[in-house]
Amino acid sequence: MGEGNRSEEEAQISNKHGGWITFPFVIGTFACMTLATGGWLSNLIVYLIKEYNINSIDATLISNIVSGCLCVFPVVGAVLADSFFGSFFVILISTSISLLAMVSLTLTATIHSLRPQPCDHNNTSITCSSSPSKLQYTILYSTIILACLGSGGSRFTTATFGANQYDTTKDQNIFFNWFFVTLYAGFVASSTAIVYIQDNVSWGWGFGISLAANVISLAIFLLGNRFYRLDKPEGSPFTSLARVLVATARKRLAQMQVGSDEGCYYYSDQDHRVGMPIVDGVTLTKSFRCLNRAALITRGDIHLDGTIAKPWRLCKVQEVEDFKTLLKIFPLWSTSIFLSVPIAIQGSLTVLQALTMDRHLGPNFKIPAGSFAVIIFISTTISLTLVDRFLYPIWKKLIGRMPRPLERIGLGHVFNFLSMVVSALGESKRLKIAHVHHLQDQAEAIVPISALWLFPQLVLVGMGEAFHFPGQVGLYYQEFPTSLRSTATAMISLVIAVAYYLSTGLIDLLHKVTKWLPDDINQGRVDNVYWMIFVIGVINFGYYLVCARCYKYQNVEDGGKNINDSITEH
Repeated sequence: MGEGNRSEEEAQISNKHGGWITFPFVIGTFACMTLATGGWLSNLIVYLIKEYNINSIDATLISNIVSGCLCVFPVVGAVLADSFFGSFFVILISTSISLLAMVSLTLTATIHSLRPQPCDHNNTSITCSSSPSKLQYTILYSTIILACLGSGGSRFTTATFGANQYDTTKDQNIFFNWFFVTLYAGFVASSTAIVYIQDNVSWGWGFGISLAANVISLAIFLLGNRFYRLDKPEGSPFTSLARVLVATARKRLAQMQVGSDEGCYYYSDQDHRVGMPIVDGVTLTKSFRCLNRAALITRGDIHLDGTIAKPWRLCKVQEVEDFKTLLKIFPLWSTSIFLSVPIAIQGSLTVLQALTMDRHLGPNFKIPAGSFAVIIFISTTISLTLVDRFLYPIWKKLIGRMPRPLERIGLGHVFNFLSMVVSALGESKRLKIAHVHHLQDQAEAIVPISALWLFPQLVLVGMGEAFHFPGQVGLYYQEFPTSLRSTATAMISLVIAVAYYLSTGLIDLLHKVTKWLPDDINQGRVDNVYWMIFVIGVINFGYYLVCARCYKYQNVEDGGKNINDSITEH
Protein backbone atom coordinates (compact mmCIF):
# COMPACT_ATOMS: atom_id res chain seq x y z
CA MET A 1 0.00 0.00 0.00
CA GLY A 2 2.83 2.31 0.98
CA GLU A 3 4.68 1.58 -2.29
CA GLY A 4 1.54 2.32 -4.30
CA ASN A 5 1.11 5.66 -2.55
CA ARG A 6 4.75 6.55 -3.17
CA SER A 7 4.48 5.80 -6.90
CA GLU A 8 1.30 7.92 -7.15
CA GLU A 9 3.03 10.78 -5.35
CA GLU A 10 6.05 10.52 -7.66
CA ALA A 11 3.74 10.60 -10.70
CA GLN A 12 1.99 13.71 -9.37
CA ILE A 13 5.33 15.42 -8.68
CA SER A 14 6.49 14.52 -12.21
CA ASN A 15 3.34 16.08 -13.69
CA LYS A 16 3.77 19.28 -11.67
CA HIS A 17 7.42 19.73 -12.60
CA GLY A 18 9.09 20.17 -15.95
CA GLY A 19 7.50 21.38 -19.16
CA TRP A 20 7.82 24.71 -20.96
CA ILE A 21 7.79 26.72 -17.75
CA THR A 22 11.41 25.59 -17.28
CA PHE A 23 12.46 26.76 -20.76
CA PRO A 24 13.43 30.39 -19.92
CA PHE A 25 15.43 29.24 -16.91
CA VAL A 26 17.38 26.51 -18.74
CA ILE A 27 18.00 28.55 -21.91
CA GLY A 28 18.79 31.67 -19.88
CA THR A 29 21.32 29.71 -17.83
CA PHE A 30 22.96 28.28 -20.93
CA ALA A 31 22.97 31.62 -22.82
CA CYS A 32 24.78 33.42 -20.01
CA MET A 33 27.26 30.57 -19.52
CA THR A 34 28.01 30.54 -23.26
CA LEU A 35 28.57 34.30 -23.15
CA ALA A 36 30.90 33.90 -20.16
CA THR A 37 32.88 31.09 -21.80
CA GLY A 38 33.22 32.80 -25.15
CA GLY A 39 34.31 35.98 -23.40
CA TRP A 40 37.56 34.45 -22.15
CA LEU A 41 38.10 31.66 -24.71
CA SER A 42 37.82 33.67 -27.95
CA ASN A 43 40.61 36.08 -27.07
CA LEU A 44 42.79 33.80 -24.93
CA ILE A 45 45.71 33.71 -27.38
CA VAL A 46 45.84 37.52 -27.57
CA TYR A 47 45.60 37.81 -23.76
CA LEU A 48 48.51 35.44 -23.24
CA ILE A 49 50.66 37.27 -25.80
CA LYS A 50 49.83 40.85 -24.82
CA GLU A 51 49.45 40.59 -21.04
CA TYR A 52 51.64 37.61 -20.08
CA ASN A 53 54.38 38.09 -22.69
CA ILE A 54 54.04 34.46 -23.78
CA ASN A 55 55.38 33.94 -27.30
CA SER A 56 52.86 33.36 -30.06
CA ILE A 57 53.50 29.65 -30.65
CA ASP A 58 53.33 28.77 -26.94
CA ALA A 59 50.12 30.79 -26.64
CA THR A 60 48.72 28.81 -29.56
CA LEU A 61 49.65 25.51 -27.89
CA ILE A 62 48.00 26.56 -24.63
CA SER A 63 44.84 27.62 -26.48
CA ASN A 64 44.60 24.28 -28.29
CA ILE A 65 45.05 22.33 -25.05
CA VAL A 66 42.33 24.43 -23.42
CA SER A 67 39.97 23.82 -26.36
CA GLY A 68 40.66 20.09 -26.08
CA CYS A 69 39.85 20.15 -22.36
CA LEU A 70 36.58 21.94 -23.10
CA CYS A 71 35.63 18.95 -25.25
CA VAL A 72 36.75 16.28 -22.76
CA PHE A 73 35.13 17.71 -19.65
CA PRO A 74 31.57 17.55 -21.10
CA VAL A 75 32.06 13.78 -21.35
CA VAL A 76 33.24 13.67 -17.73
CA GLY A 77 30.28 15.80 -16.69
CA ALA A 78 27.84 13.53 -18.53
CA VAL A 79 29.30 10.40 -16.87
CA LEU A 80 29.09 12.00 -13.41
CA ALA A 81 25.51 13.13 -14.06
CA ASP A 82 24.38 9.73 -15.37
CA SER A 83 26.19 7.65 -12.78
CA PHE A 84 26.28 9.56 -9.51
CA PHE A 85 24.85 13.05 -9.07
CA GLY A 86 22.19 13.77 -11.68
CA SER A 87 22.25 16.67 -14.16
CA PHE A 88 21.01 19.36 -11.74
CA PHE A 89 23.87 19.04 -9.27
CA VAL A 90 26.52 18.70 -11.99
CA ILE A 91 25.29 21.95 -13.60
CA LEU A 92 25.14 23.69 -10.21
CA ILE A 93 28.65 22.60 -9.22
CA SER A 94 30.14 23.32 -12.67
CA THR A 95 28.58 26.80 -12.87
CA SER A 96 29.92 27.59 -9.39
CA ILE A 97 33.41 26.44 -10.38
CA SER A 98 33.20 28.59 -13.50
CA LEU A 99 32.20 31.56 -11.34
CA LEU A 100 35.28 31.07 -9.18
CA ALA A 101 37.42 30.95 -12.33
CA MET A 102 35.87 34.16 -13.69
CA VAL A 103 36.61 35.96 -10.43
CA SER A 104 40.23 34.81 -10.58
CA LEU A 105 40.59 35.70 -14.27
CA THR A 106 39.17 39.18 -13.70
CA LEU A 107 41.65 39.68 -10.86
CA THR A 108 44.58 38.72 -13.13
CA ALA A 109 43.46 41.44 -15.53
CA THR A 110 43.01 44.15 -12.87
CA ILE A 111 45.77 43.50 -10.33
CA HIS A 112 49.15 44.35 -11.87
CA SER A 113 51.17 42.15 -9.49
CA LEU A 114 49.44 39.06 -10.91
CA ARG A 115 50.94 39.73 -14.34
CA PRO A 116 54.53 40.28 -15.54
CA GLN A 117 55.81 43.73 -16.43
CA PRO A 118 54.33 44.84 -19.77
CA CYS A 119 56.49 44.93 -22.88
CA ASP A 120 56.77 47.89 -25.22
CA HIS A 121 55.02 46.46 -28.27
CA ASN A 122 55.42 49.75 -30.14
CA ASN A 123 59.20 49.52 -30.08
CA THR A 124 59.83 46.75 -32.61
CA SER A 125 63.58 46.76 -32.05
CA ILE A 126 63.31 45.60 -28.44
CA THR A 127 62.78 41.92 -27.65
CA CYS A 128 60.57 41.39 -24.63
CA SER A 129 62.24 39.35 -21.90
CA SER A 130 59.82 39.87 -19.00
CA SER A 131 58.36 36.42 -18.33
CA PRO A 132 55.73 35.51 -15.73
CA SER A 133 56.97 34.32 -12.36
CA LYS A 134 56.18 30.84 -11.05
CA LEU A 135 53.42 32.27 -8.86
CA GLN A 136 51.89 34.15 -11.80
CA TYR A 137 52.03 31.01 -13.95
CA THR A 138 50.43 28.98 -11.15
CA ILE A 139 47.55 31.43 -10.75
CA LEU A 140 47.03 31.70 -14.51
CA TYR A 141 47.00 27.95 -15.19
CA SER A 142 44.87 27.20 -12.12
CA THR A 143 42.35 29.76 -13.33
CA ILE A 144 42.26 28.29 -16.84
CA ILE A 145 41.81 24.74 -15.47
CA LEU A 146 38.90 25.88 -13.26
CA ALA A 147 37.34 27.71 -16.22
CA CYS A 148 37.58 24.56 -18.36
CA LEU A 149 36.06 22.41 -15.60
CA GLY A 150 33.21 24.84 -15.05
CA SER A 151 32.34 25.49 -18.67
CA GLY A 152 32.92 21.96 -19.96
CA GLY A 153 31.10 20.28 -17.10
CA SER A 154 27.91 22.24 -17.66
CA ARG A 155 27.74 22.69 -21.44
CA PHE A 156 26.13 19.48 -22.74
CA THR A 157 24.79 18.43 -19.34
CA THR A 158 22.52 21.46 -19.67
CA ALA A 159 21.26 20.07 -22.99
CA THR A 160 20.38 16.73 -21.38
CA PHE A 161 18.83 18.42 -18.35
CA GLY A 162 16.71 20.68 -20.56
CA ALA A 163 15.49 17.83 -22.79
CA ASN A 164 14.50 15.81 -19.72
CA GLN A 165 11.96 18.50 -18.83
CA TYR A 166 9.72 17.46 -21.75
CA ASP A 167 7.63 14.35 -22.34
CA THR A 168 7.33 14.33 -26.14
CA THR A 169 9.96 14.02 -28.84
CA LYS A 170 8.51 17.05 -30.61
CA ASP A 171 9.05 19.29 -27.58
CA GLN A 172 12.55 17.90 -27.06
CA ASN A 173 13.47 18.64 -30.69
CA ILE A 174 12.18 22.20 -30.35
CA PHE A 175 14.31 22.61 -27.23
CA PHE A 176 17.42 21.25 -29.01
CA ASN A 177 16.88 23.69 -31.88
CA TRP A 178 16.83 26.59 -29.44
CA PHE A 179 19.81 25.12 -27.61
CA PHE A 180 22.04 25.23 -30.71
CA VAL A 181 20.72 28.64 -31.76
CA THR A 182 21.65 29.91 -28.29
CA LEU A 183 25.08 28.26 -28.52
CA TYR A 184 25.92 29.99 -31.82
CA ALA A 185 24.38 33.32 -30.82
CA GLY A 186 26.28 33.32 -27.52
CA PHE A 187 29.62 32.68 -29.15
CA VAL A 188 28.98 35.27 -31.86
CA ALA A 189 28.11 37.89 -29.22
CA SER A 190 31.09 37.08 -27.02
CA SER A 191 33.52 36.83 -29.95
CA THR A 192 32.54 40.30 -31.16
CA ALA A 193 31.25 42.56 -28.38
CA ILE A 194 33.27 41.24 -25.42
CA VAL A 195 36.44 40.76 -27.47
CA TYR A 196 36.10 44.32 -28.80
CA ILE A 197 35.85 45.64 -25.22
CA GLN A 198 38.93 43.63 -24.21
CA ASP A 199 40.97 45.02 -27.11
CA ASN A 200 39.77 48.64 -27.02
CA VAL A 201 38.62 49.38 -23.45
CA SER A 202 40.36 47.05 -21.00
CA TRP A 203 40.81 43.37 -20.21
CA GLY A 204 39.34 43.99 -16.77
CA TRP A 205 36.04 45.24 -18.21
CA GLY A 206 35.94 42.41 -20.74
CA PHE A 207 36.46 39.66 -18.18
CA GLY A 208 34.19 41.55 -15.78
CA ILE A 209 31.33 41.19 -18.27
CA SER A 210 32.02 37.45 -18.46
CA LEU A 211 31.98 37.34 -14.65
CA ALA A 212 28.63 39.17 -14.57
CA ALA A 213 27.21 36.77 -17.15
CA ASN A 214 28.33 33.83 -15.01
CA VAL A 215 26.66 35.32 -11.90
CA ILE A 216 23.42 35.87 -13.82
CA SER A 217 23.60 32.31 -15.18
CA LEU A 218 23.86 30.82 -11.69
CA ALA A 219 21.06 33.06 -10.39
CA ILE A 220 18.69 32.14 -13.24
CA PHE A 221 19.40 28.44 -12.75
CA LEU A 222 18.63 28.58 -9.03
CA LEU A 223 15.49 30.65 -9.57
CA GLY A 224 14.00 27.85 -11.66
CA ASN A 225 14.70 25.19 -9.03
CA ARG A 226 11.09 24.74 -7.93
CA PHE A 227 9.96 24.09 -11.51
CA TYR A 228 12.57 21.53 -12.60
CA ARG A 229 12.01 17.84 -13.06
CA LEU A 230 15.09 16.22 -11.54
CA ASP A 231 16.53 13.14 -13.19
CA LYS A 232 17.89 10.26 -11.14
CA PRO A 233 21.31 8.72 -11.90
CA GLU A 234 20.79 5.50 -13.86
CA GLY A 235 24.36 4.46 -14.56
CA SER A 236 26.68 5.36 -17.39
CA PRO A 237 26.73 3.37 -20.65
CA PHE A 238 30.53 3.37 -20.40
CA THR A 239 30.19 1.01 -17.43
CA SER A 240 28.47 -1.65 -19.53
CA LEU A 241 31.16 -1.28 -22.21
CA ALA A 242 33.87 -1.84 -19.61
CA ARG A 243 32.00 -4.86 -18.29
CA VAL A 244 32.07 -6.48 -21.73
CA LEU A 245 35.86 -6.19 -21.88
CA VAL A 246 36.33 -7.48 -18.33
CA ALA A 247 33.91 -10.39 -18.79
CA THR A 248 35.58 -11.36 -22.09
CA ALA A 249 39.01 -11.36 -20.45
CA ARG A 250 37.81 -13.39 -17.44
CA LYS A 251 36.26 -16.01 -19.73
CA ARG A 252 39.11 -16.25 -22.21
CA LEU A 253 39.16 -20.07 -21.81
CA ALA A 254 35.39 -20.58 -21.55
CA GLN A 255 34.76 -21.02 -25.27
CA MET A 256 37.36 -23.75 -25.49
CA GLN A 257 35.53 -25.68 -22.80
CA VAL A 258 31.98 -25.30 -24.11
CA GLY A 259 32.26 -24.76 -27.86
CA SER A 260 31.94 -21.53 -29.81
CA ASP A 261 28.45 -22.06 -31.23
CA GLU A 262 26.84 -24.36 -28.71
CA GLY A 263 27.07 -22.38 -25.47
CA CYS A 264 24.21 -20.93 -23.49
CA TYR A 265 24.12 -17.17 -23.87
CA TYR A 266 22.42 -14.64 -21.62
CA TYR A 267 19.76 -12.46 -23.25
CA SER A 268 17.72 -11.06 -20.37
CA ASP A 269 16.60 -11.75 -16.83
CA GLN A 270 13.58 -13.66 -18.08
CA ASP A 271 14.94 -15.33 -21.19
CA HIS A 272 18.32 -16.98 -21.85
CA ARG A 273 18.55 -19.69 -24.49
CA VAL A 274 21.00 -22.06 -26.08
CA GLY A 275 22.65 -21.17 -29.35
CA MET A 276 22.29 -17.91 -31.22
CA PRO A 277 18.56 -17.12 -31.70
CA ILE A 278 16.89 -13.78 -32.22
CA VAL A 279 15.29 -12.58 -28.99
CA ASP A 280 13.45 -9.25 -29.06
CA GLY A 281 15.26 -8.34 -32.27
CA VAL A 282 18.72 -8.96 -30.79
CA THR A 283 21.02 -11.35 -32.62
CA LEU A 284 24.33 -12.60 -31.26
CA THR A 285 26.43 -12.13 -34.39
CA LYS A 286 29.63 -13.89 -35.40
CA SER A 287 31.58 -10.69 -35.99
CA PHE A 288 34.25 -10.08 -33.33
CA ARG A 289 33.45 -13.60 -32.17
CA CYS A 290 35.77 -13.51 -29.16
CA LEU A 291 33.50 -10.93 -27.47
CA ASN A 292 30.63 -13.45 -27.41
CA ARG A 293 32.29 -15.04 -24.39
CA ALA A 294 31.14 -12.08 -22.29
CA ALA A 295 27.53 -13.33 -22.68
CA LEU A 296 28.39 -17.01 -22.22
CA ILE A 297 26.77 -18.45 -19.08
CA THR A 298 29.05 -20.49 -16.81
CA ARG A 299 28.49 -21.94 -13.38
CA GLY A 300 27.63 -19.33 -10.74
CA ASP A 301 26.97 -16.50 -13.21
CA ILE A 302 23.20 -16.23 -12.60
CA HIS A 303 20.80 -16.58 -9.68
CA LEU A 304 17.92 -19.07 -9.63
CA ASP A 305 15.50 -16.29 -10.65
CA GLY A 306 17.52 -15.61 -13.81
CA THR A 307 19.19 -12.38 -12.71
CA ILE A 308 22.93 -11.82 -13.09
CA ALA A 309 24.92 -12.84 -10.01
CA LYS A 310 28.31 -11.57 -11.20
CA PRO A 311 27.91 -8.36 -13.30
CA TRP A 312 31.63 -8.19 -14.14
CA ARG A 313 31.67 -11.79 -15.37
CA LEU A 314 28.43 -11.99 -17.39
CA CYS A 315 26.86 -9.47 -19.78
CA LYS A 316 23.66 -9.44 -21.80
CA VAL A 317 23.82 -10.20 -25.51
CA GLN A 318 22.54 -6.66 -26.15
CA GLU A 319 25.52 -5.19 -24.30
CA VAL A 320 27.93 -7.34 -26.30
CA GLU A 321 26.35 -6.28 -29.59
CA ASP A 322 26.42 -2.63 -28.52
CA PHE A 323 30.16 -2.93 -27.94
CA LYS A 324 30.60 -4.52 -31.38
CA THR A 325 28.78 -1.54 -32.90
CA LEU A 326 31.41 0.76 -31.44
CA LEU A 327 34.22 -1.36 -32.90
CA LYS A 328 32.60 -1.38 -36.35
CA ILE A 329 32.22 2.37 -36.42
CA PHE A 330 35.64 3.14 -34.92
CA PRO A 331 37.50 3.38 -38.30
CA LEU A 332 35.04 6.03 -39.48
CA TRP A 333 35.38 7.80 -36.15
CA SER A 334 39.16 7.88 -36.57
CA THR A 335 38.86 9.61 -39.97
CA SER A 336 36.95 12.42 -38.25
CA ILE A 337 39.97 13.10 -36.04
CA PHE A 338 42.17 14.08 -39.00
CA LEU A 339 39.22 15.97 -40.43
CA SER A 340 39.21 18.17 -37.31
CA VAL A 341 42.98 18.54 -36.84
CA PRO A 342 43.40 20.96 -39.81
CA ILE A 343 40.47 23.03 -38.52
CA ALA A 344 42.06 23.25 -35.06
CA ILE A 345 45.45 24.27 -36.50
CA GLN A 346 43.91 26.78 -38.87
CA GLY A 347 41.83 28.36 -36.10
CA SER A 348 44.94 29.06 -34.02
CA LEU A 349 47.16 30.22 -36.86
CA THR A 350 44.45 32.53 -38.20
CA VAL A 351 44.65 34.56 -34.97
CA LEU A 352 48.44 34.87 -35.36
CA GLN A 353 48.02 35.90 -39.02
CA ALA A 354 45.38 38.49 -38.12
CA LEU A 355 47.71 40.05 -35.52
CA THR A 356 50.24 40.79 -38.29
CA MET A 357 47.72 42.14 -40.84
CA ASP A 358 45.79 45.38 -41.29
CA ARG A 359 42.52 44.80 -39.43
CA HIS A 360 40.98 48.24 -39.98
CA LEU A 361 37.50 48.67 -41.39
CA GLY A 362 37.42 52.37 -42.11
CA PRO A 363 39.51 54.91 -40.21
CA ASN A 364 38.07 54.29 -36.74
CA PHE A 365 37.18 50.59 -36.42
CA LYS A 366 39.66 47.75 -36.02
CA ILE A 367 38.54 44.11 -36.07
CA PRO A 368 39.81 42.23 -32.98
CA ALA A 369 42.02 39.28 -33.93
CA GLY A 370 39.97 36.98 -31.71
CA SER A 371 36.75 37.82 -33.57
CA PHE A 372 37.63 36.21 -36.90
CA ALA A 373 36.15 32.86 -35.78
CA VAL A 374 32.75 34.52 -36.08
CA ILE A 375 33.06 34.17 -39.87
CA ILE A 376 33.01 30.37 -39.44
CA PHE A 377 29.84 30.56 -37.30
CA ILE A 378 28.10 32.83 -39.82
CA SER A 379 29.21 30.71 -42.79
CA THR A 380 28.03 27.50 -41.10
CA THR A 381 24.63 28.99 -40.24
CA ILE A 382 24.02 30.32 -43.77
CA SER A 383 25.31 27.11 -45.37
CA LEU A 384 23.08 24.94 -43.18
CA THR A 385 20.06 26.93 -44.29
CA LEU A 386 20.96 26.80 -47.99
CA VAL A 387 21.87 23.10 -47.86
CA ASP A 388 18.71 22.13 -46.00
CA ARG A 389 16.32 24.22 -48.11
CA PHE A 390 17.85 23.95 -51.57
CA LEU A 391 20.66 21.41 -52.05
CA TYR A 392 19.13 18.42 -50.25
CA PRO A 393 15.69 18.76 -51.91
CA ILE A 394 17.42 18.88 -55.32
CA TRP A 395 19.51 15.84 -54.31
CA LYS A 396 16.33 13.98 -53.34
CA LYS A 397 14.66 14.77 -56.68
CA LEU A 398 17.66 13.57 -58.66
CA ILE A 399 18.56 10.44 -56.65
CA GLY A 400 15.26 9.61 -54.98
CA ARG A 401 16.46 9.93 -51.38
CA MET A 402 18.13 12.35 -49.02
CA PRO A 403 21.95 12.17 -48.79
CA ARG A 404 23.12 9.67 -46.20
CA PRO A 405 25.47 10.62 -43.35
CA LEU A 406 28.59 9.20 -45.02
CA GLU A 407 27.91 11.24 -48.16
CA ARG A 408 27.51 14.41 -46.10
CA ILE A 409 30.75 13.76 -44.23
CA GLY A 410 32.55 13.11 -47.52
CA LEU A 411 31.50 16.52 -48.87
CA GLY A 412 32.76 18.05 -45.63
CA HIS A 413 36.17 16.45 -46.24
CA VAL A 414 36.37 18.08 -49.68
CA PHE A 415 35.55 21.57 -48.40
CA ASN A 416 38.01 21.06 -45.57
CA PHE A 417 41.12 20.44 -47.67
CA LEU A 418 40.01 23.09 -50.18
CA SER A 419 40.07 25.60 -47.33
CA MET A 420 43.66 24.55 -46.61
CA VAL A 421 44.59 25.31 -50.24
CA VAL A 422 43.07 28.79 -49.97
CA SER A 423 44.81 29.29 -46.61
CA ALA A 424 48.19 28.37 -48.11
CA LEU A 425 47.73 30.69 -51.11
CA GLY A 426 46.59 33.56 -48.88
CA GLU A 427 49.56 33.14 -46.53
CA SER A 428 51.96 33.02 -49.49
CA LYS A 429 50.59 36.38 -50.61
CA ARG A 430 50.98 37.83 -47.09
CA LEU A 431 54.59 36.62 -46.80
CA LYS A 432 55.44 37.96 -50.27
CA ILE A 433 54.26 41.44 -49.28
CA ALA A 434 56.14 41.17 -45.96
CA HIS A 435 59.37 40.34 -47.82
CA VAL A 436 58.87 43.13 -50.37
CA HIS A 437 58.69 45.62 -47.48
CA HIS A 438 61.52 43.83 -45.58
CA LEU A 439 59.24 43.33 -42.58
CA GLN A 440 60.63 39.90 -41.78
CA ASP A 441 63.47 41.63 -39.96
CA GLN A 442 61.15 43.68 -37.72
CA ALA A 443 59.56 42.00 -34.69
CA GLU A 444 55.74 42.01 -34.71
CA ALA A 445 55.57 44.24 -37.79
CA ILE A 446 52.17 44.80 -39.41
CA VAL A 447 52.09 43.68 -43.04
CA PRO A 448 50.23 46.15 -45.31
CA ILE A 449 47.59 43.65 -46.43
CA SER A 450 43.97 43.60 -45.35
CA ALA A 451 42.93 40.89 -42.89
CA LEU A 452 39.82 40.47 -45.05
CA TRP A 453 41.97 38.09 -47.11
CA LEU A 454 41.40 35.59 -44.29
CA PHE A 455 37.65 35.52 -44.92
CA PRO A 456 37.57 33.05 -47.89
CA GLN A 457 39.37 30.28 -46.00
CA LEU A 458 37.10 30.73 -42.96
CA VAL A 459 33.99 30.72 -45.16
CA LEU A 460 35.08 27.39 -46.67
CA VAL A 461 35.62 25.94 -43.19
CA GLY A 462 32.08 26.97 -42.26
CA MET A 463 30.68 25.41 -45.43
CA GLY A 464 32.51 22.18 -44.65
CA GLU A 465 31.14 22.12 -41.10
CA ALA A 466 27.63 22.48 -42.50
CA PHE A 467 28.15 19.09 -44.15
CA HIS A 468 30.41 17.01 -41.91
CA PHE A 469 29.19 18.02 -38.45
CA PRO A 470 25.47 17.21 -39.05
CA GLY A 471 26.68 14.17 -40.99
CA GLN A 472 28.56 12.86 -37.97
CA VAL A 473 25.61 13.54 -35.67
CA GLY A 474 23.31 11.74 -38.09
CA LEU A 475 25.68 8.79 -38.51
CA TYR A 476 26.17 8.15 -34.80
CA TYR A 477 22.51 8.78 -33.97
CA GLN A 478 21.36 6.44 -36.73
CA GLU A 479 23.85 3.62 -36.21
CA PHE A 480 24.30 3.55 -32.44
CA PRO A 481 21.94 1.38 -30.36
CA THR A 482 19.31 3.26 -28.34
CA SER A 483 21.15 2.54 -25.09
CA LEU A 484 24.24 4.31 -26.42
CA ARG A 485 22.70 7.48 -27.85
CA SER A 486 24.41 9.59 -25.16
CA THR A 487 27.68 7.85 -26.07
CA ALA A 488 27.14 9.01 -29.66
CA THR A 489 27.29 12.63 -28.52
CA ALA A 490 30.37 11.84 -26.46
CA MET A 491 32.06 10.35 -29.54
CA ILE A 492 31.74 13.69 -31.39
CA SER A 493 33.07 15.60 -28.41
CA LEU A 494 36.00 13.19 -28.07
CA VAL A 495 36.83 13.60 -31.78
CA ILE A 496 37.22 17.33 -31.32
CA ALA A 497 39.23 16.90 -28.12
CA VAL A 498 41.68 14.43 -29.68
CA ALA A 499 42.01 16.71 -32.72
CA TYR A 500 43.00 19.68 -30.54
CA TYR A 501 45.58 17.60 -28.68
CA LEU A 502 47.05 16.25 -31.92
CA SER A 503 47.16 19.73 -33.43
CA THR A 504 49.01 20.93 -30.32
CA GLY A 505 51.59 18.17 -30.72
CA LEU A 506 51.96 18.84 -34.45
CA ILE A 507 52.45 22.59 -33.97
CA ASP A 508 54.99 21.96 -31.21
CA LEU A 509 56.85 19.45 -33.41
CA LEU A 510 57.00 21.85 -36.37
CA HIS A 511 58.14 24.65 -34.07
CA LYS A 512 61.06 22.56 -32.82
CA VAL A 513 62.05 20.65 -35.98
CA THR A 514 61.43 23.17 -38.77
CA LYS A 515 61.74 26.94 -39.26
CA TRP A 516 58.14 27.23 -40.43
CA LEU A 517 56.70 28.38 -37.10
CA PRO A 518 59.04 30.83 -35.33
CA ASP A 519 57.75 33.20 -32.65
CA ASP A 520 57.39 35.88 -35.34
CA ILE A 521 55.47 34.28 -38.22
CA ASN A 522 56.75 36.96 -40.62
CA GLN A 523 60.05 35.08 -40.44
CA GLY A 524 58.43 31.67 -40.94
CA ARG A 525 56.57 29.68 -43.56
CA VAL A 526 53.03 29.19 -42.30
CA ASP A 527 52.03 28.54 -45.91
CA ASN A 528 54.09 25.33 -45.80
CA VAL A 529 52.15 24.28 -42.70
CA TYR A 530 48.90 24.71 -44.63
CA TRP A 531 50.25 22.75 -47.59
CA MET A 532 51.33 19.96 -45.25
CA ILE A 533 47.93 19.64 -43.59
CA PHE A 534 46.34 19.79 -47.05
CA VAL A 535 48.34 16.68 -47.98
CA ILE A 536 47.32 15.05 -44.69
CA GLY A 537 43.69 15.94 -45.45
CA VAL A 538 43.85 14.37 -48.93
CA ILE A 539 45.41 11.16 -47.54
CA ASN A 540 42.80 11.07 -44.78
CA PHE A 541 40.05 11.54 -47.37
CA GLY A 542 41.35 8.49 -49.24
CA TYR A 543 41.33 6.54 -45.95
CA TYR A 544 37.79 7.76 -45.33
CA LEU A 545 36.61 6.58 -48.76
CA VAL A 546 37.99 3.09 -48.04
CA CYS A 547 36.29 2.98 -44.61
CA ALA A 548 33.01 4.31 -46.02
CA ARG A 549 33.14 1.76 -48.84
CA CYS A 550 33.61 -1.13 -46.41
CA TYR A 551 31.02 0.07 -43.89
CA LYS A 552 27.51 -1.37 -44.08
CA TYR A 553 24.64 0.66 -42.66
CA GLN A 554 22.77 -1.17 -39.92
CA ASN A 555 19.74 1.14 -39.79
CA VAL A 556 19.32 2.56 -43.29
CA GLU A 557 15.56 2.70 -43.16
CA ASP A 558 12.98 3.16 -40.45
CA GLY A 559 9.51 2.07 -41.40
CA GLY A 560 10.25 2.45 -45.08
CA LYS A 561 11.60 5.94 -44.56
CA ASN A 562 15.20 7.04 -44.50
CA ILE A 563 16.21 8.03 -40.99
CA ASN A 564 18.15 10.96 -42.43
CA ASP A 565 14.87 12.34 -43.74
CA SER A 566 13.29 12.34 -40.31
CA ILE A 567 16.38 13.92 -38.72
CA THR A 568 16.39 16.67 -41.36
CA GLU A 569 12.68 17.32 -40.87
CA HIS A 570 13.20 17.89 -37.16
